[in-house]
Amino acid sequence: MILARGAVAPDFALANQFGQTVRLGDFTGRTPVTLVFFPLAFSRVCHSELCELRDNFSMFEAAGTQLLGVSVDSKHTLRAWAEAESYGFPLLSDFWPHGAVAASFGAFDESTGLALRATFVIGADGIVRESFTSPRGEARSLDQYRAALAGQ
Repeated sequence: MILARGAVAPDFALANQFGQTVRLGDFTGRTPVTLVFFPLAFSRVCHSELCELRDNFSMFEAAGTQLLGVSVDSKHTLRAWAEAESYGFPLLSDFWPHGAVAASFGAFDESTGLALRATFVIGADGIVRESFTSPRGEARSLDQYRAALAGQ
């Protein structure tokens, strides 16, 4: 079960695709965060999802939220993918301890060793404003993001 609305988002520190540490706590008191867990870089559904987010990045800017993608891929894999697809937002590596951050949000599938397709809109106060998932193999829709951002 993923963290629900009203839960305190667990703080974390993960490397982005450039090896720089990104801490959720660094955004607290400054800006909301939209945290997007996805199973694997370079996979078909993840590719379509993140390209759609890239192509609609203005939606996140208009909502004043920092978009962060998270998977269990290595920072090297995420960098290659971000460069290949021109993703203009950070991709964070939950590589080691494997999936620990996804698990802290209830968004880790132990049977596959991958993050679920789970999204969390986190207020500047560190509280989950909205959260949602999609079934395995199904992309999240922009309408789900619009509704979640409107509810923050």
